[in-house]
Amino acid sequence: MHLSKPLLPLLLSLLLLSQTLAKSIPSLADENLDWSEEDDEEFDSLIAIDDSEESSGAATSEPQLLRRAQKIVTDLNNDNSRRVVEENELVLLLGYAPWDKKSAALMPRFAQAATELREMGSPVVMAKVDAERYPKVASLYGIKGFPTFLLFVNGTSLRYSGGITGDEIVIWVRKKTAVPVTRLSSEDSAKQFLKKYKKYAIGLFENYEGPESEAFAKAASTNNETQFVATDNFEIAKLLYPQISSTKNFVGLVKTENDKFEKFEGKFEEGEILEFVEKNKFPLVSVLTEENSGWIYSSPIKIQVYIFAEEEDFEDDRPFVEEVARKFKTKVMFVYVDSTEEDLAKPFFTLFGTEPDDNLVTAFDNRNGSKHLMEKKLTKANLEEFCLALEQGTHPRYLKSEPIPKEKGLIEKVVSKNFEAAVLESPDNVFLEVYAPNCVECDSTTKVVEKAAKHFEGNSNLKFARIDASSNEHPKLETSNYPALLFYPVGDKSNPIKVSKKSSFQDVINFINEKIGQGEETGAEKKDEL
Repeated sequence: MHLSKPLLPLLLSLLLLSQTLAKSIPSLADENLDWSEEDDEEFDSLIAIDDSEESSGAATSEPQLLRRAQKIVTDLNNDNSRRVVEENELVLLLGYAPWDKKSAALMPRFAQAATELREMGSPVVMAKVDAERYPKVASLYGIKGFPTFLLFVNGTSLRYSGGITGDEIVIWVRKKTAVPVTRLSSEDSAKQFLKKYKKYAIGLFENYEGPESEAFAKAASTNNETQFVATDNFEIAKLLYPQISSTKNFVGLVKTENDKFEKFEGKFEEGEILEFVEKNKFPLVSVLTEENSGWIYSSPIKIQVYIFAEEEDFEDDRPFVEEVARKFKTKVMFVYVDSTEEDLAKPFFTLFGTEPDDNLVTAFDNRNGSKHLMEKKLTKANLEEFCLALEQGTHPRYLKSEPIPKEKGLIEKVVSKNFEAAVLESPDNVFLEVYAPNCVECDSTTKVVEKAAKHFEGNSNLKFARIDASSNEHPKLETSNYPALLFYPVGDKSNPIKVSKKSSFQDVINFINEKIGQGEETGAEKKDEL
């Protein structure tokens, strides 16, 4: 998977934004990483093979981590790429570019994963290729963006769908190479496991046998992010999950946040175990970051509530927000966004047409693609009322709208708030221009519409109107390309007729004369019948 490829977003409304708010997996960019072309030479020296320097046993810095991995990461080039990929059963390939910030951020994590997999005795060959230096190799394996991960199994590439930390890379590789579940048979191994993993799904099964154990293993293979661990010893299970009471056939989830221990109480089936892990893996209130944004947007929890505030202010509200979140656990996902983080918060403010504001609460209901705004002050009671209405589907969807204009001109300005009255319920035929201020093609279309409006000025059953689609939304205004021309005929406003945006002034005149004439003729026929 190309790690910087845009997601198919869970939040459909976010597709309207030009900002890369949603991605297929979290962004690899380091917010504090300033990268320029002058750094290329230093970066090359970090990732190049260098056998002369050994790593120390002290705390490992990123350069030391990279050098430690140099001996076990194979550099692919035009001469050896086919041989490495085709002659090894398992190859994890990283395609990168020296100038790419995300590649630079990922490189030490890839090195960490390579080192850990080697220490575990994994048969996976770790390889990397400078796609800019060796474009033929990049083209051969379909590397089009940076960074790109590919796992080759007997020469066939497998789509990467894991995380971007060193531990997450290790977990994904082990899951995809026949080690989806780690088995622990001694207390010492359990203690070592606890030193490394703070978040994991645990299963207790007698002799690792039975349909329950098989379902747990299948879920482990399907899940790409969470470490799964199993044991057949109750005492070992108690080390891993202190609150355990069942002596057999137990599944639980351990996290580092509040409500650390989650007990599985469903049927021991792959689907239910997966759903349990996916819906409970997040804390009561997630903090939106560049790295976890992809996981949050793709959460199976369909209702997501976003709270915007400065960090200090939110800490005062956090206790009651977590209390409400606990009541709606697995039904509503709560996400805090630092309102001062422009890259994270601004797309939401743009989407809702609001200014940056503390204690702003918005929501997305991905059951129907709607978005919502809590217009009351952020309190425990108001937040609970808001979430209950979302859960029941009774909260009105939010439609961005400009204020209703006081005056009507030759071309009436329409906004979301008066779209029903001005267009759908109007007794007139309505010729509507849909535009956006930043639309390059809209200017020429606007001139044609203005000329046509003057031509038909005084017509008693025709109205020209215009709506700015970037500032106004309406569920019955179904167009995403601008400019757009729509004709709403009297008697059938639910089926507007699309007019080509390339229509000339004369084309528009002819079209309207034809439609109005048909409308008048139809009206006359009805009078004759009466």
